[in-house]
Amino acid sequence: MATFAIEDALVKAASSTLPVGQILIIFGFGGAFVFAGILQWNKAPLFIIDVVSCPMRIRVFFEIVGRLFYVLAISLIPLSAATVILQATPLVVVAGAALIFGEKVGWRRWGAIFIGLVGVIIIIQPGTDGFSVLSILAIVGMIGFAGRDLASRAAPAKLSTSLLGLYGFLSVVVAGGFFSIWEAAPFVLPTLQVSVYIIGAVLAGVAAYFCLMRAMRIGEVSAVTPFRYTRLLFGVTLGLAFFDEKLSSSMLIGSGMIVLSGMFIFWRGKVAKPAS
Repeated sequence: MATFAIEDALVKAASSTLPVGQILIIFGFGGAFVFAGILQWNKAPLFIIDVVSCPMRIRVFFEIVGRLFYVLAISLIPLSAATVILQATPLVVVAGAALIFGEKVGWRRWGAIFIGLVGVIIIIQPGTDGFSVLSILAIVGMIGFAGRDLASRAAPAKLSTSLLGLYGFLSVVVAGGFFSIWEAAPFVLPTLQVSVYIIGAVLAGVAAYFCLMRAMRIGEVSAVTPFRYTRLLFGVTLGLAFFDEKLSSSMLIGSGMIVLSGMFIFWRGKVAKPAS
């Protein structure tokens, strides 16, 4: 989670100079190159037929949506705000698992999901002077990442972490290509400083992706998932320290509701009966 937050901060720093589409393309190719190198080092194939399975095609679609809209969000709104909204992802994953995979989710956890989503509404403040329509970008990005996580659960077990990483980052290239066509922004030659930002973001992104996939595959989901909320602490800290951002009372209240709801959901799922 710390390296994910560092990746976000470096991408935001680069977005002040480079078009978002160009950032996504460079970032995606960089990460794909690293994971392809890992696969080659381990003498593993770069393609197996399971890569084009239905769950993987769905996963790629949601990866494109999540990456594109979240990078747009962190480039246009405060990093702390985008990070806080992203923390609702596990809530949407639990709701999606109940609706799509038929997992048992009782009224207590549905109530916690509702409270967490109310926290998102408190953060974005619709209908008030503090509302920014750009916050919707972070919400769409969050939904995209939730869809990706749900599709990952249905992905064939033969797909290794590195193979998932390779095609995950190639999806980022596709997202950048689509947005570059729509944006029609000219190519900008990165300065040395911006190049360092992008390289750092790639390395942080690869490390974060690898660690998260390994943790989710090796550890118990109920034990690993609560640690995702530490990204909020890292993201907010970086936003305050490097981008001169401010924390509002609505953001503090909303983020507290999101985190507490998520923690309750996974605690309840671990200790309660399946039907409760």
